[in-house]
Formats: sequence, C-alpha cells, structure tokens
Amino acid sequence: MMSSDILSILAAIAGGIVPALVWLWFWLREDSRHPEPRRLIALAFIAGMCTVAIAIPIEQFVALFIHNQFFTFTAWSAIEETLKFITALAVIFWRRDYDEPVDAVIYMICIALGFSAVENALFLWNPSLSGTTLVQEIITDNLRFVGATLIHVLSSATIGVSLALAFYKPRTVKILYALSGVILAILLHSAFNFLILHTPQADMLRTFVFVWIGVVVLLAALEFVKRIHPHRARR
Repeated sequence: MMSSDILSILAAIAGGIVPALVWLWFWLREDSRHPEPRRLIALAFIAGMCTVAIAIPIEQFVALFIHNQFFTFTAWSAIEETLKFITALAVIFWRRDYDEPVDAVIYMICIALGFSAVENALFLWNPSLSGTTLVQEIITDNLRFVGATLIHVLSSATIGVSLALAFYKPRTVKILYALSGVILAILLHSAFNFLILHTPQADMLRTFVFVWIGVVVLLAALEFVKRIHPHRARR
C-alpha cells in the first residue's frame, strides 16, 4: 500500500474519531458529580463504533427497494436510531452500574459518538460507501460534517432522556417511554436529513441554528434529569 493511501486512512480515522472524543469529553463533564466507570464509557463508545458495521449493510439493502430520497433517508434514520438503542440494551442497560436516570442519556450519547466517529471516518476515506453522490456532497462539506455528529448526539440523547424520565416508573411505562423516544429520535434525525438536503449552501448556517438550539435544549434536559429521584418520580 502506498504511503499516500496510508496517510489518507490515518487522516480519515483522525477526522472521524478525534472530534467525537472531544464531544465525548464535553458531555461527560455533565455527569462529573457521579461519573460512570471508564470501562463502561469505553465499552459504550466502542459498541457504537461496531454498530456501524451492522447499519451500513442494512441501509444499502433497504436502499435497493426505496427509490425516493426522502423515504430512503427516513428509513436510514430509523435503522440507525433503532440499532443504537438496541446496542445500549444489549451492552449497557442491564448492568448494575446503570443505576440513575442521567446514565441513560450519557450512555446513549457515548454510543452515538462512537457510531458517528466510524461513520464519518468511513465517509471521509471512501464517500462511495454511502451509495449516493448526495451523501458524498453532505459528508465532504465541513459544516454538514459537524452537523452529522451533532444530530447523532441529539437524536440518541432524546432516547436517553425518555428512558431517564421513566427510570423509576413501572415496566410498561418504561416501554412506552422508550418507544416514544425512539420515534422522536427518528423524526429528529429525518428532519435534519431533509433540511440538509434541501437547504442551499448559502443558507446552511440557518439550518445549524436549529441544531444548536437542540444542544441547548439537551443541556437543559440533562439538568432536569439530574434532579429526578425515586420519591419525586412516584408523585
């Protein structure tokens, strides 16, 4: 393999993983009072990375049967958000360390950042993996690239907030909240894809205003979630 190819791969890995690690550091500071075990944070991040290997083949298979851009990207959003939630269920949510509402948000964000890191690295290295020139245009644009990471965080964190709100509630209520969270996450992810596809480059910053508003809302939700206690939840 030529040295230029190796440099391209290393650049893609760095471009995907380094920003994700910076965001991970930022969000973990929100749980600094009762930090989660580092091994589980790392496990969630790596699990999110591995989930990409499942998501991409499914997305490419689904794309063979859907010939409308809007429905294709909606289906892909549904696949990704569902798989990230399933990953959290399989790897984290059954453990003893998952013992307070805010944990749901933190672990969903870790999984989302791991997923985003590999997805972005793959698209930087080989945009044709996306299967469409539109996605190549989205991923290779700097502003849109950053936005893709944030929307993964916001969408998956929405699931985490839903789980947190039902943390001390009966099992049936937890299931309903989880389902609602996944649906809302899919809608958010799909809405972002729709906006990013139909917004001219000159107006792209306007789209990102909505993403940053979402970040502010998420920070407020985290503060609320931190105050959820068993005796309050039963009221």
